[in-house]
Formats: sequence, structure tokens, C-alpha cells
Amino acid sequence: MRKFFLTLSLLTISIASFAQEVVYVHDTVYIAQVVVKETVSTPVAKAGLPARNNWSAKLKASNFHLGLDLQTKYMWRGMEMIPEESAPVLFPCVNYSWNGLYVYAMGGYAFNGKYAEVDLGLSYTWKGLTVAFNDYYYPTIGSKGDEYFGGKHNGHWLEACITYTPERVPLWITASNFFAGDDDKYEDADGNLKQAYSTYLEIGTYYDFLNNNRISLAVGMTPTRSCYTNYEKKFAVCNIDLKYTYNVNFKNGWTLPLSAEYIYNPVFDKPYINFIANISF
Repeated sequence: MRKFFLTLSLLTISIASFAQEVVYVHDTVYIAQVVVKETVSTPVAKAGLPARNNWSAKLKASNFHLGLDLQTKYMWRGMEMIPEESAPVLFPCVNYSWNGLYVYAMGGYAFNGKYAEVDLGLSYTWKGLTVAFNDYYYPTIGSKGDEYFGGKHNGHWLEACITYTPERVPLWITASNFFAGDDDKYEDADGNLKQAYSTYLEIGTYYDFLNNNRISLAVGMTPTRSCYTNYEKKFAVCNIDLKYTYNVNFKNGWTLPLSAEYIYNPVFDKPYINFIANISF
């Protein structure tokens, strides 16, 4: 117990000393691994010059952001991603954005430990047009026999994706294709194996309310045999998604988007209800 109080006292003295040396700043910055939250003053050093970090660079707002999403049921493009032993899934994410460039790394982990996912992506947006490349990696349960760079179980699905969102029209159009990776091959009428190149097309619209609350409707389809139809049908509507998003606004300006969606997959004739919470920093 004495050791605990001694440690607490030393920590208190250290924080007090730190407060005397640092002038708090307006934007959130990191100094000596201590988060300095928003106040009214401006970052200045003792000599009156702009504050600098330990690389002698001026402190500025970061282009890196963190996120943590929670889904009660993992649904993606009308597909139930955990059809057996379903459980809520957490999605931690770190991303970097700059002048239309967006880079991210995201994981997906089920509460019951029966599902895992690691995704990397790169995209660029210009005048409403976004071109993206994604690597979705699905390790096996336990991951004991997996090799990220090669091996019998590759686990990677490589995707190219284009999305167009007009500025003045509440609409988005998406086309994506798995051009390499573990996307299964199927047997044609002549008995030859063919790469599926699973393709997904989606069109959606939305209506905004006050406080950025939004209702949206999306319809997705696949024009060929693909993972979205279990490689059976050549053309099918595979996703009908009606979603409402409500933004919980806090006094400090932070917003927590909460969403509930009704999803219907005509291919498998199955409906779903999903709840999503999006936390971002």
C-alpha cells in the first residue's frame, strides 16, 4: 500500500511539473505522450515562437484518425459474413487523409472469437469520383496454418472499386470487382475452371434531416456468377438496404452516429436487422 501511495505522489508531482512547463493549446496535440485537450490559448514556446515537436517541426493538426465501429451482426453487401455462430463484431481502424487521398488499415473481430479480418485500402477522390483498391484478408479460425504472404491458405481478396457521388444530387453509384485472390473459380458448361471475378454494382440515394440525420436506400446486384450468389446465379439482385442514421451530439462538439438498418437478400430470401455505432477521433 505504501508503494502505491508513493507512486501516486510521484505521478502527481510529475503532472504538476509538466503543467508548469507547457502552455496548453487550442487543438489536440501530443506532447510527451500526454494528450492536451482543447483550451482557448495558442501553442507557444517560452521564447514566443510556435511550439515544435521533438523532430523540431512546428506542431500542426494531424491527418491521422482513429475509428471503432460496432455491428450487432456483420452484414456486407447483403451477405451475412458470419452465417454460423454469429456474434457482434468490432472494427478498429486507423486512417490517413490528405487532399482527396485516403489510406486505411482496419480489423474485424467477433466477440466469440470465431471470426477475424484484416483490411488495407487506398483511394483517391476527385470531383465526386473515388477510385479505390482494397485488400481484404480473412485468416482461418485460430490462424495457426495461415501465412500472410503466401502459403496454401492465401486468404486475400483484392478488389478494385469505383464510386461516383454527384455534388448536387443525393445519389451514389458503385462498381467493384475482385480481380485477384481467393475469389473462387467455378466450373462452366464444358467443365473448365474459370475465375469468378466477382462483381458488385450498387446504386443508392439518401434524404438528410437536421443535425445530419439521414435515411438512405441502396440496391445492390451482381451481373455474373459471384460470391454474392454462392457462384450459382449469373445475374441477381443481392442486396436491398434501408438505413436510418441518428447523430447523438455532445456539448463538446463530438458526434456519435448510430444506425439501424433493414437488409433483405433476394438471392437467399433472408431479411436482417442490424445496429451500428460509429466512433471516430
